[in-house]
Amino acid sequence: MSAFVEINFDGIIGPSHNYAGLSVGNIASSTNAGATAYPREAALQGIAKMRHNLDLGLAQGFFMPLDRPNEGWLANLGTTIADAEPHLRAAAFSASSMWAANAATISPAPDAPDGTCHLTVANLQTMPHRSHEWPGTLAQLKLAFADRDHFSVHAPVPSPFGDEGAANHMRLCPGHGAPGVEIFVYGKSGGPFPARQHVEASKAVARKHGLGEDRVIFAQQAEIAIAAGAFHNDVVAVANERVLFTHEQAFEQPDALYKAIRNKLPDAEIIIVPADKVSLDDAIRSYLFNAQLVTLPDDGGMALILPSEARENDAVWGYLTDLVAGNGPIRRLCPVDVRQSMANGGGPACLRLRVVADPAFVDQRFLATPEKLDAIARIVTDHWPAAINPDQLSDPELTGAIKAARGRLLAVCDLTELDR
Repeated sequence: MSAFVEINFDGIIGPSHNYAGLSVGNIASSTNAGATAYPREAALQGIAKMRHNLDLGLAQGFFMPLDRPNEGWLANLGTTIADAEPHLRAAAFSASSMWAANAATISPAPDAPDGTCHLTVANLQTMPHRSHEWPGTLAQLKLAFADRDHFSVHAPVPSPFGDEGAANHMRLCPGHGAPGVEIFVYGKSGGPFPARQHVEASKAVARKHGLGEDRVIFAQQAEIAIAAGAFHNDVVAVANERVLFTHEQAFEQPDALYKAIRNKLPDAEIIIVPADKVSLDDAIRSYLFNAQLVTLPDDGGMALILPSEARENDAVWGYLTDLVAGNGPIRRLCPVDVRQSMANGGGPACLRLRVVADPAFVDQRFLATPEKLDAIARIVTDHWPAAINPDQLSDPELTGAIKAARGRLLAVCDLTELDR
């Protein structure tokens, strides 16, 4: 029998990491637009988070940063790095593929009629700087999950239906290896901000994965949440096995959603954080819910791997302290420092893609060990730019340094075929 476990694949933060403020509706990204970013520090923070997960006994994988700047994309727009308008140049440099939660939507084998794990790469059509990610991401998914007896990798949902991947998808189940219920969260409106996940895309993914009606729920994200800066559902809710941990104002029709969950999974435990305890604003600014809710292998209890910013918010940390002191399923808090990612609008949950599978059937080059992370950290320390300001993006020397750094990382991970 296959040994199904949850593997968290983190995006290694690329050498072009910068703060150009490209993500409309992402408050942190907009607030820090034009600030100096620190790619080396950012990548090392991400590597430290992966080490932390390994130390907890969790299965850990990684994805390579994409080739940036994307000169082919600019060429299709009839321009070059030197000649492009600043917003297009910045979009070509974007390192946002580091947020692997947007890489794809995953339906594990226990949910699918054909018994394979299905992965549909996200098209990310709503934001120009992310819309050109999917070909590079799809190449990695096809390589990492090449075993067709166990994985089915799908092309993206066609435009104009926006699909943002696992950031708007949750799975509830008795255990990772048991059949579950998949919750596809979509948006309709977000006041001044766009809703990024279209219901047509969510339904298309469910059909591509062969999911029956008993396996799916479609839920609308609250318009007030999108307007407040919850550009993805994983900013206001997170699920793991039988537990849904959510803000009171995450969904447009929460009572209907909770009823549907309990009808399809009676053992589900729904933890609702009241707005009078933690405001929507505090939840979004602290990224309380953009946490990895994981099952610890040693005792089966659950832990929240959350950004250190959550500890700095009195209302949030007070609520969490009371939560873990109770008799609920979440028993441990694990703050991690991912401040460079947070400053561009992505917390611990944004940085990872959850794949339930037997690690033996995954291309081993994409699975982390302490030794591999040591080797990756050495490349980052020696070759990632120490700092980048958006004004530097027209410098050809920076372009050369970024491409050379990624090339060295591909070589040390034996993944140079991704550069072809």
